[in-house]
Amino acid sequence: MLEIKNLTVEVGSRKVLRDISISVPSGSTSVLFGPNGSGKSSLLNTIMGLGNFRVVEGQIIFDGEDITYLPVHERAKLGIGLMSQRPPNLVGVQLKDMLRVTSKGKKDPAKLADSLNMKRFLDRDVNVGFSGGEIKRSELLQLAAQNPCLYLLDEPESGVDLESIERVGNMIHDLLTGGVTCAGRRAMEGKSALVITHTGQILDYIEADRGYVLCDGVVACSGNPRELLREIRNHGYEECAECRLLKQR
Repeated sequence: MLEIKNLTVEVGSRKVLRDISISVPSGSTSVLFGPNGSGKSSLLNTIMGLGNFRVVEGQIIFDGEDITYLPVHERAKLGIGLMSQRPPNLVGVQLKDMLRVTSKGKKDPAKLADSLNMKRFLDRDVNVGFSGGEIKRSELLQLAAQNPCLYLLDEPESGVDLESIERVGNMIHDLLTGGVTCAGRRAMEGKSALVITHTGQILDYIEADRGYVLCDGVVACSGNPRELLREIRNHGYEECAECRLLKQR
């Protein structure tokens, strides 16, 4: 579904990602760990084509097509959806209208909102005055309306209380397992996801197949996501970075 080959990315004159190689097969979920400022959000934004992230080397391949330099709307049409960590407030755009347009009129906003207890927000401007958990649920509703093939989820559990994390986790599980037909050119073998997580809480709700640790803009190591999480909790990220340095010697 997604293959990132030797990707190096700059913002201004500073390299934020260096020689990144990651793959997410069809129907699978990969998890991205890493300390703050390591480049995780930069990677998701680069895959989506957002911001001032300039690819100076490497490729982003989605469903066999090189999308490295495609504009954002073309990537969305192909079937890539992003849940941002800090989405903007959309003053003057009501949530119900956003859901209707995103789904091209194919889905009822009220039915979508009911699953996440968000009906009372449909007449409000998107994200304006929403709490952290409400913003996450709003983002998920928009993804449900878009129905992409590849989900890019940036810290879905951050800023969410214990009651909301269950709703958010169950909704993500349902989105990833609710059938194989998705937006884009064709139905895939299954929906895929690349998920950023700090706490690992989201792993209580989704099945993750592979984990990557990103440190200082490079992939330090990869492997079983639950084993990686256990090592990070026990030893921190420095050991992962040291492991990579040892391999280079």
